[in-house]
Formats: sequence, C-alpha cells, structure tokens
Amino acid sequence: MNQLHQCITKALCHCNIFQKMTSYPLKSVMKKHAALWLSLVAVSLFSQKKWTLEECVNYAIENNLQVVQQQFSKKTQEYNLQIAQRQHLPTVSGTISNSANFGQGRDVFGNTNRNDNFLNNASVGADILVYNNGRLRKSIRKTEYDVQASSFDLDQIRNDISLQIAQQYLSILLNREIEKISQSALQNADKLYQRARITTDVGTTPKTVLAEAEAALAREKQNVKTAQVNTNRSLFALSMLLQLPEYKNFDIENVPMSSMLDAPLYSAETVIDKAFENQPQIKAAESRIKSAEEQTAITKTSFWPTVSANAGISSSYFNSLVTNNVGKDINGNLIKESNFFKQYKDNFGQQLGLSANIPIFNKGITKLNVEQAKINEDIAKTTLLQQKQIVLQNVQKAQFDAESNYEIYLAAVESEKSSKLALDFAEKSYDAGRTTIYDLNVARNNFANAQGSAAQAKYNYLFSLKLLNFYAGIPLSL
Repeated sequence: MNQLHQCITKALCHCNIFQKMTSYPLKSVMKKHAALWLSLVAVSLFSQKKWTLEECVNYAIENNLQVVQQQFSKKTQEYNLQIAQRQHLPTVSGTISNSANFGQGRDVFGNTNRNDNFLNNASVGADILVYNNGRLRKSIRKTEYDVQASSFDLDQIRNDISLQIAQQYLSILLNREIEKISQSALQNADKLYQRARITTDVGTTPKTVLAEAEAALAREKQNVKTAQVNTNRSLFALSMLLQLPEYKNFDIENVPMSSMLDAPLYSAETVIDKAFENQPQIKAAESRIKSAEEQTAITKTSFWPTVSANAGISSSYFNSLVTNNVGKDINGNLIKESNFFKQYKDNFGQQLGLSANIPIFNKGITKLNVEQAKINEDIAKTTLLQQKQIVLQNVQKAQFDAESNYEIYLAAVESEKSSKLALDFAEKSYDAGRTTIYDLNVARNNFANAQGSAAQAKYNYLFSLKLLNFYAGIPLSL
C-alpha cells in the first residue's frame, strides 16, 4: 500500500507540472486522478482481502452462474403466475378498418354504373370469461406451486454450492497445516545436516552420515515444495468454484482449529426428521405434487361448458367517390352524403353478447388428458419418495462418516503422540551415539507421516461433522 501511495503521489506531481505547462485547470486533472487512485486502492484492497468461509459462501450464492440461471427460471415462473392471475380481467381490443373500391358495377336492374367509394369502420369490444368451472382459479394455484418449487430448487443449488465451498475451504486449511508440518520437518532436517557437516569436517562421523543428512534435507525440501503447490492448487480450485475474475491474489483466513474435537452432537434418527422438514429438494418435490394435482383438476374442467360475455361499440363512415348523393327520398329529392363526424354519430351502435361453448364429443381426448395428468401425479409422488430416500442415505452416510472419522481421528492423535515419543527417544539415542542417523530419519519420517495423518483425519472428521450439522439445520461456519 505504501508503494502504491508513493507511485500515485509521484504521478499526481507530474500531472501538476504538466498542468502548469498547459491551460487545463488543476481541478479537472485532480478529479480524474482521484478517481484513478480510488479504483487502484479498491483493486489493491480486493487483492489483499482474506476471505472467511461465510464470505465465500455468501459471494457464491449471489454470483455463481448456476444460481443466476435458476433465479431467471424462478423469475419466469413468477411472471407465469402474474399472467394466470390476470386471466380474470376482461380482454379489450379496438379495430379500425379502411377500404376503397374502384371500377364499374352492375345493380340489380342490370344497369352498369361507376362504383367508386371509400368505407371506414371503427369498433371497440371487450370479452370476459364468466364460467369455466374454476379453471382460472385452479391455474393460479398450480402456478403458485410451480413458483414455490422453483424457489426451493434455487435453495438446493445454493446448498450444493455451499457444501462444495466448505469442503474446498477445509482442504485449503488442511494443505496449509501439512505445509507447516513440512516446514517444521525441513527445519529439523537442516539442523541435522548442519550438525552432520560439522562432525564430518572434524572427523567424528563418517561421510555417509553427511550424505544421509543431505539426502534427508533434499527430501524435506521437496516435501515443502509439494505442500506449497498443493496449497496453491486448492486455493485455485476454490477461486474457480467462486468464479472469481482474478485468482492469483486470492487468499483465505487462517482459522485456528482445536487440537481436540468433540464427538458428533446428533444421531442420524434425530437429523433425519429435521432434514425431511428443511431440505429444499423435498419441499420442491412436495410442491410439484400439489402442482400436478392442480393440473389434473384443470384438465377435468374441459368436460364442462365455458360461458363468455362480450360487449362493444362501433360506428362507420361511407363516401361515394363518384357523387355526393347517396340516393333519393320518398319525394324523389336527392339525399346528400353527411360529413365524417355526422355519419359517425348517426351510425354509432352498441352490442352485448353471451356465448356458451358446450363440449359434446372430442374423440375422447379430454379423458386421455386426465389419465395422463394422473400419471404425472404418480411421477411427482415417486419423485418425492426418491428425494426422501436420497436425503435419508445422505444423512445416514454423514452420520456413519462422522462416527468413523471421529474414531480414525482419535487413533491418529494417539499415533501422533506415540510417534513423537519415539522421535524423542531416537533423538536422545542419536545424541548419545547409540543409534545411527538412519534410525533418526526413520523416526522423524514416521512422526511427520503421523502428523499428516492426524491432520487429514481431523479435517475429514470436521467436514463430515459440519455436513451432519448442516442436515440438522445448523448453518455452515468455522
């Protein structure tokens, strides 16, 4: 940040010198470079940010493309609901038509006359559904269930992404702990190498001791580099899961983990009932059952008549392009055409109507549609059973993994303690000259492996425990 501030300060000084050489106002230059400075600071702060698990989860469920796509699907269902609700409203439309005729025409008496004319018609009409055996109301209920199912699908995607992020987050912490173990082993190997070099130079130990110490040091350097690469690889994987535009400066917070973890809090039987109540995939399946039932009810309304009412107003204008006369009255006097507005007033009319569409025979298609709708109900009910079976198996697996990983974790901790004790004895024996450097390196390798196994067991158990608690309704956190 200090280097960034110095660079920006120098840039602003150069801008001030350039401003004195030109006619540009200093205030305008300062505004532009102030905006540049703020943007650079924002980028710098973003790159230096260390993400918590909660921040990663919140960012993903707001910006992940799967979530965004499902949000669009949910929005589409919400618009479908608005469309269904507005079907109760009348449909109003207006029409305006103009036509012109030209050429000779023959009347009923056989006389041929010129028949050029212009005709204008205008009308406004409204239609409204009066009765359809509750089809509109049932359509609204069906669409409401579709909206609910779409919302639960969105929650399910968020849950899946959250679990993936939690698993990857713990993987980073595990790799960092293994990296620390490797760094500690490297330091011990370096101390042993420095000691072996001194003792070999003074002739108290053979060169084979120095060669073994040097080989052990090279192995530990390789282990450290491998651990660092694994940490960076897991960071890269999490940044890709978050779909960040820049991954090189991405980092997470180091969360201190207790050396001893508690046993699982819940049993599978306790979690299953809560999971059946809270898991969105089950709620979505239940909503789709109700939607399928409403669709069956909608299909059955086709057996019933549909009654519609309509009303409208209209008027027209006629103009003979050949003569201004439209005919003669009873006295033989010519009748002249009225102007546009008078004809619209004289020809103004209203109409009301009521119509009924009564189904009589449609080849039995409605009955088949009802049977298909009932099959869709059965499919939806079977889907619910499948989802419950999946959740049941996931909970049971999480419980089994949590209990098994806890036992493995306890055994790994004991193995680490025993390996540390063996290493202490090996170091004392080596210092006393009773064991070789090979025996000491074996003890150190065993201790490093035991440390890595304990760390692996700890994070495996921690994830399975978080997963079990997640099914119990406890939010993800560290």
